[in-house]
Amino acid sequence: MSSEDDLPNESLQVGIDQAQSGAPAGGTATRDRFSASEIFQRIVASAEQEVEDTHAELFYSGIAAGFGITITLLGYTVVSAMVGDAGGLARLVKPVLYPIGFVIIVIGHYQLYTENTLPPVTLVLTRLSSIPALFRVWGLVLLGNVVGVGIGAFVLANTAVLSPAEAAVAEQFATEAMHVSWWGVFFKGVFAGWLVGGLVWVDHGTRDTVGRIVITYLLIYLIPVVGLFHIITSIGDALFLFFRGGAALVPLVWEFLLPVFLGNTLGGVVLVGVLNYAHTGEHISGADDAAEEELSLQEWVFGGLVGRWRVMFENEE
Repeated sequence: MSSEDDLPNESLQVGIDQAQSGAPAGGTATRDRFSASEIFQRIVASAEQEVEDTHAELFYSGIAAGFGITITLLGYTVVSAMVGDAGGLARLVKPVLYPIGFVIIVIGHYQLYTENTLPPVTLVLTRLSSIPALFRVWGLVLLGNVVGVGIGAFVLANTAVLSPAEAAVAEQFATEAMHVSWWGVFFKGVFAGWLVGGLVWVDHGTRDTVGRIVITYLLIYLIPVVGLFHIITSIGDALFLFFRGGAALVPLVWEFLLPVFLGNTLGGVVLVGVLNYAHTGEHISGADDAAEEELSLQEWVFGGLVGRWRVMFENEE
């Protein structure tokens, strides 16, 4: 067979292994394994799709993710009440349902703040989106998450969904966290942010749904087992305690939620986003014209542009 006869097959292979966005759908060296550069390109492509969503789409997706975290709180509380304090084994059994809400979020592609910190950052690092646009995305997603998990916490605290014994267990989550030092909470948040950021990275290196479910379950399972803090689940714990009258809101925010928020953000952005960007050789698919796609310094620092096609973030209909 001549080399010309091979061209259609080669074109077909390229089409199969490259998504419409231009990001790789298959690895170059091996079809089922992506290089770090290819994973980064896939994250950039996903981030472009996310940040070009309207304000309402981001906000409502954030609310849905907050409801997903409510499922995590419910499952974790019920199993913890059933197991009780039965020694070291109980610590492994209690979180068995903790990752369920995160699995729903990852597979359903909802917007969760910690999961959402990494992809938009890749756009800013490659100067495809502006810094103000990044903060708008973060703000909308975080607000939606707080509304969603806040509604869930209110319902759990003021209805008969939880038994009195289970409600008492749920109150202990935030109460025990308040006894940890500010810096202790912060660094626990850093490691949790690193885990979730790592989840995003590995998720984009996975090609099948079953693999995503397994990876999500295992990495998120580590958070409660090791005693780390995730900001949205922590907000749910804190608001549950507040709605039950167990603590004032200001101390909960200052001593618990603020260090978790800062730690999660640092862990996801710096330990995963920036470091992975630094060791990646080629950051953007179609790198030949990457310089033409980059925002100017002024647009990057002060503008409201997102995506390689320079769409204004204020893109409401």
